[in-house]
Amino acid sequence: MSEVIAFGYGRARAEIQLKRLNRHGVIAGATGTGKTVTLKVLAEKLSEAGIPVFLSDIKGDLNSLVQANTKEIDPSRLKQTQYADYSPRSYPVELWDVFGENGIPVRMTISEMGPVLLTRLLGLNDTQESILNIVFSVADERGLLLLDLMDLRAMLNFVAENAQELSQYYGNIPARSVGAILRSLVVLEQQSGKLFFGEPSLEIADLMRTTADGQGVINVLQATELLNQPTLYSTVLLSLLSELYEVLPEVGDLDKPKMVFFFDEAHVLFKDAPKVLLEKIELIVRLIRSKGVGVFFVTQNPTDIPDSIASQLGNRIQHGLRAFTPKELKTVATVADTFRQEGAEDLAKVIQELQVGEAVVSTLQADGTPSFADRVMIYPPKSQLGTADATLVLSAINNSSLMDKYADAVDRESAHEQILALTQEKEAQLIKQAEQAEAKKAAEKAAKETAKLEEKAAKERAKAEAKASKPAAKRSDSMMDRFTKNLMSQVGREVGRVVTRGIMGMLKGK
Repeated sequence: MSEVIAFGYGRARAEIQLKRLNRHGVIAGATGTGKTVTLKVLAEKLSEAGIPVFLSDIKGDLNSLVQANTKEIDPSRLKQTQYADYSPRSYPVELWDVFGENGIPVRMTISEMGPVLLTRLLGLNDTQESILNIVFSVADERGLLLLDLMDLRAMLNFVAENAQELSQYYGNIPARSVGAILRSLVVLEQQSGKLFFGEPSLEIADLMRTTADGQGVINVLQATELLNQPTLYSTVLLSLLSELYEVLPEVGDLDKPKMVFFFDEAHVLFKDAPKVLLEKIELIVRLIRSKGVGVFFVTQNPTDIPDSIASQLGNRIQHGLRAFTPKELKTVATVADTFRQEGAEDLAKVIQELQVGEAVVSTLQADGTPSFADRVMIYPPKSQLGTADATLVLSAINNSSLMDKYADAVDRESAHEQILALTQEKEAQLIKQAEQAEAKKAAEKAAKETAKLEEKAAKERAKAEAKASKPAAKRSDSMMDRFTKNLMSQVGREVGRVVTRGIMGMLKGK
């Protein structure tokens, strides 16, 4: 017979087969009907069975797992649930906080989250999502690490600056779309996204620890403030679940799961979720069972969970639903029809009449078939009801063996620094090329000047050589020589005039 955990009593003891916990489950019910107490009791029982648990504390009353219950339990409830061995006790708890204020800081890298979840977190359209996918692809190809928001911003700018080159491989990369993503990053930073993205990122193994005496550690995510940003809240939880799926090896069906993950306020995960995200969630829920992980969705109305995912939730705990309108009555009837019913009992009516702490329960039996629906009173928790002593909570945080590991953020070289180094190297190369070009230009100019000077010098040498090669000039005439020449010139001119007159006289005589 396989091991079970008991969590309440109806016609018989309400039990969950540990080997069937990887078939997942749902805890649903209206506000104030007892969902949180049921979650807490299941976490206690799982811890006692040596199974680590992850859950989120959205009301601030799950921290009380660190303290044994000091409040008196109604004896009638103990009698009704046949909880004879009830004894208050505390549990091993690790408190986590995305903001790093009330617990161990939770961080994750941009690469670990991936483009699908980032698209949801940033609220991007289809075109912007395609740009984000290009950014991740280019970063992978060029070995650029995407760790924090500065890295993502640097990569977006890098892709925009090299859009002409990259568009040959990836198609058009509109600058307007890149700008829209960058503006979304600013909003995310203002919503404390800067604290969540970075290193050291959470190692999944640190969520799956047991104590020296074999108890499973209960990991509580402080989510009171985080839930004020529902998209960030759901993305953080889904990121952790995705990381579990990516990191853990295939183990098939185990006698008990390695871990059980409770996704509280699950409706915020599915609200307005795009098709690609729903497909990713469905894939994780379907395949993570073979990794030895059980997932419970906690929500007000089970119809908030898409059918493709709800059909995979074998263990069902339904607290009371109130119906006053035809639409609400139809919802209750739909919920009732999801249970395996016995006899002619009006289960829809039962669901509306459930008291606080009561639930309609159907769990998978040893043979894998769902049990008949049973009206069950849930056990009271052994840990503190309500909020815990603040000093005990603070002590749990300060004494955590994981605090030293995650307390301080680490900023190692990643895309931001790598791209900056590439840019500086490129600028240095451009400067070097400019200097080389200037030096070449100066050398060419100097060569031209040298050539001109050499040409001029050659001309002057040639002129000098030509002058040197002419015969020497005759000695200058004496004064007597010059007188004789002048006299002869005058005589010559006079003789010329006489001859001319004689010729003219002869012409006239004729």
